[in-house]
Amino acid sequence: GTSDLAPLDEQAQMLLDLCPNAEKVGLLYCSAEPNSKYQVEEVKKFLIEKGIKEENIKEYAFTDSNDVSAVTTVAAENSDVIYVPTDNMVAENTEIINSICLPKKVPIIAGEAGICGGCGIATLSISYYDLGYLTGQMAVKILKGEEKVSKMPIQYVTDLEKKYNKTNCDELGIVIPEGYTPIG
Repeated sequence: GTSDLAPLDEQAQMLLDLCPNAEKVGLLYCSAEPNSKYQVEEVKKFLIEKGIKEENIKEYAFTDSNDVSAVTTVAAENSDVIYVPTDNMVAENTEIINSICLPKKVPIIAGEAGICGGCGIATLSISYYDLGYLTGQMAVKILKGEEKVSKMPIQYVTDLEKKYNKTNCDELGIVIPEGYTPIG
């Protein structure tokens, strides 16, 4: 199979680069999604390695769409910046998350471009077109009998792009360095 996971250490570094004065980092995600928990744990490890105190990194997990607003409010009140992973529940609730974090002036680094466009300031994103193409190439090899599914390693898209949400960056007064592409 393929994975849509962009390098988590690079996403965490983006958080540090774009919000260098942040001391308190919130990690907002849905606890019902194991992939999100994994991403949050890896980002947390990296941030600690880079000097953010462990006690200043807090996880804010919601269980479903019913508590997104309440959990996001607590996260925004207690964070200088928030990281959200590639998370389906976050993706479905970006409008709610944005309506809470943006007025409180809390920037969000997102795990992918769709979420970033809804509530973030920046992301390190893959192309889902390229991911589909890569998946198709793998399927052809399987169908031709050239590869066995059980023996194929997980494939990743390697062409990553730094993207930013101009509207949210302008609202928060965040200047994005060269090398980023606007979403939209």
